Amino acid sequence: MRIITGLYKGRHFDIPHSFKARPTTDFAKENIFNVLNGYIDLDGCMALDLFSGTGSISLELVSRGCSQVISVEADRDHHAFIKQCLAKLGTDKCIPLRGDVFRFVKSCRQQFNFIFADPPYALPKIADIPNLILEKGILKEEGVFVFEHGKDLDFSNHPRFCEHRSYGSVNFSIFK
Repeated sequence: MRIITGLYKGRHFDIPHSFKARPTTDFAKENIFNVLNGYIDLDGCMALDLFSGTGSISLELVSRGCSQVISVEADRDHHAFIKQCLAKLGTDKCIPLRGDVFRFVKSCRQQFNFIFADPPYALPKIADIPNLILEKGILKEEGVFVFEHGKDLDFSNHPRFCEHRSYGSVNFSIFK
């Protein structure tokens, strides 16, 4: 796993083979961040990374200048790996939280400029996540929400849907 650009551009982290998480591919990550440049300037943003997995997106957000990133991951080993990567970078711009994403969203009182969610594709009720995030009011008015999902989901009729991007088996729906 590598950081594409920004302050920590080119830094690599070896993901343990035992991990269940599938990090967003470098190709897909680079392309979705290129698309996002047209929607939001991440420099100084408050960001939220849900279902953080390996922390690839959180690390990228920190590298691209977010003032604070909250990274929420339930798996103990994945959470520990994210903390380890942040320690190697020597940054305090990311707060890694170990916990259930749904509980976090339900109790969250903070608003974010940017939210990224990459749940396991087989998660029950995965299609409900955009409504959960958008109806909770944790996305600032001009904020952007990116939802990574499998090819079987289509959010094009959602009132806050902006566009869909596909990179191989990785699909992103962008909401404002």
